[in-house]
Amino acid sequence: MITTRSPLRISLGGGGTDLPSYYREHGGFLIAGAINKYVYVNVMRPFTEGIYLKYSHLEHVDAINEVQHPIIREAIRMLGFKTPQVEITTLADIPSGTGLGSSGSFTTALLKALYVHRMRQIEPKELAELACEIEIDRLGEPIGKQDQYIAACGGLTCFTFHPDDRVDVEPLKISMDTKFDLEDNLLLFFTGFSRSAGSILKDQNTKTKSSDKDMIANLHFVKELGLKSKTLLESGKTTEFGALMHEHWEHKKRRSGGMSNAHIDQWYDLGMKNGAVGGKLVGAGGGGFLLFYANDRNKLRHAMAAVGLEEVRFAFDFEGTKVLFS
Repeated sequence: MITTRSPLRISLGGGGTDLPSYYREHGGFLIAGAINKYVYVNVMRPFTEGIYLKYSHLEHVDAINEVQHPIIREAIRMLGFKTPQVEITTLADIPSGTGLGSSGSFTTALLKALYVHRMRQIEPKELAELACEIEIDRLGEPIGKQDQYIAACGGLTCFTFHPDDRVDVEPLKISMDTKFDLEDNLLLFFTGFSRSAGSILKDQNTKTKSSDKDMIANLHFVKELGLKSKTLLESGKTTEFGALMHEHWEHKKRRSGGMSNAHIDQWYDLGMKNGAVGGKLVGAGGGGFLLFYANDRNKLRHAMAAVGLEEVRFAFDFEGTKVLFS
């Protein structure tokens, strides 16, 4: 049996500029942080022939074309299984649809496990690109590339997306004091809402492809905020970075009417009045997790707990997608 894991992630600046509809015209930049919450994949060869899948559903089929799970189906096809005899089980620390990039984490963990199953090596950047090929090219999802890359590479990482589809991967050059500061003062709270990122990103994708002036200007500005975030974090100015998160969120909300809702706005305002310097909704929007940078984290925790929002504490992961057992 082979067990792999991939980290989930939070975005720290520039999110949205990793969609092909934007970066192929203008180039993209963002900062993401892998966290120690994971998606796990087990792969083994069962005693009897067939494809056995255990995720939120159970599948037992004889042929690849019969597989209902689209990512698993395309991954098995990609590796050229001629006579499928494989069992795949998936688990996750946090469910999908919560804005932490679980789809990209799952795809990278699955591909890594299948490569080990076929006794083949794969490097992080190649792993990320194959995951992007499955989700974006083969399945046509209107998503970006950050989730696959940060899951594969891990760490606190800067990604530059070039118009020719090249991706530069560069670690964020921060001190250990800054890393500990971020782990102490970035607080993550679950809103209770889950949603499909595709439904919200589809709106951004359509507007970007049609050269909507407001959308393009918004993404230009968010990219600049990502670059400013890099400068502030590498200079150790974490409180200023926290304030920049607020500016990011204000612009992010303008991209789509489904980005926020009345409950999320109320919780965000409550956080800002109770110890937060800035914050935003992680991921495409519409639900998932609120991420705050706090200058009084205990006050913020008490305020969020009083309205029923559960905190998920985390540290950063610097290993990326890895094999736990083989």
